[in-house]
Amino acid sequence: MSFYTSLSGLQASQTDMSTISHNLANVATTGFKKSRTEFADVIASSVATDPRKMVGSGVVVKGNTQQFKEGNLQTTSNALDLALVGEGFFVMKSTGTSDSVTYTRNGAFSVDSNRNVVDAQGSYLMVYPVDNDGNVTATGNDGLTNLQIQQTSGTPKATGNVATSVQMSSTATVKPSTNVFKREDTTTFTNSVATRIYDANGNPVTMTNYYVRTEGASAAGVTPVTNGKWDVYTYVGDQPMKVAGANKITLTFDATNALTATPAQPITFDAFTPTSGAAAQQIKLDLTGSTQLSSAFAVNNKTQDGVAVGQLSGVTVTDAGLIQASFSNGDIVPLGKVALAKFSTPTGLRQIGNSYWSATGVSGAATLGSAAADGFGNLMSGTIEGSNVDITEELVNLIAAQRNFQANAKALDTASQVSQTIFNIRS
Repeated sequence: MSFYTSLSGLQASQTDMSTISHNLANVATTGFKKSRTEFADVIASSVATDPRKMVGSGVVVKGNTQQFKEGNLQTTSNALDLALVGEGFFVMKSTGTSDSVTYTRNGAFSVDSNRNVVDAQGSYLMVYPVDNDGNVTATGNDGLTNLQIQQTSGTPKATGNVATSVQMSSTATVKPSTNVFKREDTTTFTNSVATRIYDANGNPVTMTNYYVRTEGASAAGVTPVTNGKWDVYTYVGDQPMKVAGANKITLTFDATNALTATPAQPITFDAFTPTSGAAAQQIKLDLTGSTQLSSAFAVNNKTQDGVAVGQLSGVTVTDAGLIQASFSNGDIVPLGKVALAKFSTPTGLRQIGNSYWSATGVSGAATLGSAAADGFGNLMSGTIEGSNVDITEELVNLIAAQRNFQANAKALDTASQVSQTIFNIRS
């Protein structure tokens, strides 16, 4: 009988060493949770057995209990690296044919070629859909959806109206009548103003107005006059803008330095086709409010009504798990809210590898929710949770398990020697 008692001790110690070795092997595995082997003694008895004379029959492994204590938190520069402080698991859906749902504490996420947020195995991070204000619009298992980072935001609109109010300088030098305007030659114009406008596809292009003083400046030594004329040449990119076929417009300022009624504002340019290949567009230029003063040239106001398509510039995750994308046009778009799961008995979850767990009858069904609500853990962005294995503690446990194995091996050897002694008895 002592053979089987010692054998049960050897098997239990071997299981303990295997569990500890598995813990040590995963000391650097993100989101890993260590296990602890638990034992129970074995007693064979009946109602007729004197409790004072009962002898145990060895040990049995009751189970390997997972320890869901938090691991060390490590800061990263990736906003999609997420860590849970407290209870909770990220909900993942596989991309294979099974389409199964699993749970993980490994929050190292990235974006795949289809703009889906995935983990290292390619499984989708599940979130709840939200409205433009970030409010969840669907809950429960049926409300879960995979998170996709959109690349652009907004509907493009071609620029149709440009308003530019400038302050001309009445002391600016008049260009001679022989002057030939060349936009590449700064000596052929007095001042210029550049405005960013957009085509029908939201592509940006620069509209430049070149101002050339043609009348009004005084000769040397003579007090400057207060009126003047300016020719304005307009280009969109490298394309000259024309008004009824003419490549310039002329602005006239009266004796009070105010812009005269001719030409009427706004000025409508002839329709043109952008070099980008976008649809033809027509632009109106409004110079209302422009003045002529003795001070230096200045731009008082500049607006346009075109809208660009915003390009993705960054992603942020709030403490409540709301994922937002920011775009180059200033849009901030809520994309979803991270779904979390918790279990009544997390130690009953089945480990299936790759830092995944699946629900069992022991763990109970998952209760879904979001961060910082209803007892779920808090969410931290730019952080990942490392393994909760303590190397020093595991090495000490390994030494203890080895000693237990050696002690049971010695007990087995002693039982063998006793049996051999009995066999050698001669009558």
